[in-house]
Amino acid sequence: MRMLKTRIKEFRAARDMDQATLAGLVGVRRETIGRLEKGQYNPSLKLAMDIAKVFGVTVEDLFSFEE
Repeated sequence: MRMLKTRIKEFRAARDMDQATLAGLVGVRRETIGRLEKGQYNPSLKLAMDIAKVFGVTVEDLFSFEE
C-alpha cells in the first residue's frame, strides 16, 4: 500500500517554526499538523497548497508517496 510521506517537519525545523505557528498560518489546529507529520492524516489539496505556500515550495516538495 502506498503511504503519503511528508517533509513538513523538516521544513518547519529549517525555519525554527513550531507546529502551532504553522497551524495558525494555514488555519488548522496544531493537532492537525502533528497528525500530518506522523502520517496519520492526508491533507486536502487546499491545505497542502497552503502549507507549500508558507514555505515557498511546491506541493511535490512537501509530499510524496512511498511503497
